[in-house]
Amino acid sequence: MKKKLFKLIKIFLLSIGAILILTIAILYFSLNEKLPEGKAGYGADLFALKIQQAVKHSAFKNTDYLQWSFRNKHHYIWDKSNESVEVKWDNYKVLLDLKRPDKSTVYEGDVKLEGNTQKIVEKALGYFNNDSFWLLAPYKLFDKGVVRKLVTAKDGTRSLLVTYKSGGTTPGDSYLWKVDEGYLPTSYKMWVSIIPIGGIEATWDGWITTDSGAYLAQKHRLLGFEIPITNVKAWNKK
Repeated sequence: MKKKLFKLIKIFLLSIGAILILTIAILYFSLNEKLPEGKAGYGADLFALKIQQAVKHSAFKNTDYLQWSFRNKHHYIWDKSNESVEVKWDNYKVLLDLKRPDKSTVYEGDVKLEGNTQKIVEKALGYFNNDSFWLLAPYKLFDKGVVRKLVTAKDGTRSLLVTYKSGGTTPGDSYLWKVDEGYLPTSYKMWVSIIPIGGIEATWDGWITTDSGAYLAQKHRLLGFEIPITNVKAWNKK
């Protein structure tokens, strides 16, 4: 009786595994897109400049402080002028020094942690790099190591392909920006190392004008799931 039960369980598990593999394969071949080809140069740079104009890049550049929460789990207060950011999650708080991460300070609850806190600091930096990108990506089109290409579809629609050759946590990632008539971003397609399927699209919506004048998007949807960014504020020193 036991042998028969184990055999049925084994058959069931193998069937579930086969269905899962088949589902993943179907999703991959139905959704996966090749990285599009584009043309670098003046046209791409001009397109990127128009995007930055639409999101008030000059106001963002002059912003002193930014605050936001990502997925209601990671919480940030960024002092741009001093290149430091307070990162909170679970019971941790890291006063992250972006110029010298090894000089960062780590707290668990109200207790300052001594000794080797490198892994916690690295986690805080990884969270910041990822979560700030979902808020500030349109301002990062001219970062060091970025390659910009203008992509023109068969119907004449133009998009901006941005590839980050260096910097951040996952260099080599690419994003294809779609914009409205005023060059305000509406979505991007991603070719990134953490997602095995290329061309997955995420929306950019819920734009607000902050106290500093920077224009920021609070709402994203990816594969039907919301990626909430809340408590968004940007201001200058008085």
